[in-house]
Amino acid sequence: MFRNRLAIIAIGLAAVTLLSLSGLMGWIYASEPRTGPFSAEFSLVDHLGRPADRSVFHGQPSLVYFGYTHCPVACPTTLYEMAGFFDQLGEEGKALKGYFFTIDPERDSQDVVNGYVTAFTDRITGFTGDPAEMRKVVDGWRVHAEKVPDGSGGYSMDHTLTLFLVGADGRLKGLIPYGTQQEEALEKIRTVLLKQT
Repeated sequence: MFRNRLAIIAIGLAAVTLLSLSGLMGWIYASEPRTGPFSAEFSLVDHLGRPADRSVFHGQPSLVYFGYTHCPVACPTTLYEMAGFFDQLGEEGKALKGYFFTIDPERDSQDVVNGYVTAFTDRITGFTGDPAEMRKVVDGWRVHAEKVPDGSGGYSMDHTLTLFLVGADGRLKGLIPYGTQQEEALEKIRTVLLKQT
């Protein structure tokens, strides 16, 4: 009887340990930089109609977000926060770029994206283009983006809400999950991006 109890306790402790390790690994995955083969070749236009390819990621650190202009909460909140980061960082963040890639190019034309990003700040460049080219970027950066029918003939987009921190070398350096407090996000930007330049 006593041995059975010890065995049950040992199994329970092992299960808790495994679950804790799994949770810790997930947390590390969500918060630590991955410098693997992110990115992809693409041919798009920015919100001013200028051609853009993956070279936009090279030469300066950037905050990169994948969203869409019809997004009700997460996208406008994130772009508003990005504008706030630029203001808070001031001269310290002058080299930092902001990029918004639409995941809904069917509705997000160049003019639509232009009106959207410039409503937040002149420091964010928006990108759109042919849906097949947008898909290259989405897949290359391992972003989840999927249409969700709304039942009335329209749709919304289910998508990754994370802000990507990309170094001047064009490689992913870290992530800021949606809902991160401003001071924590600013510290991560300073540590991961600005102290590297």
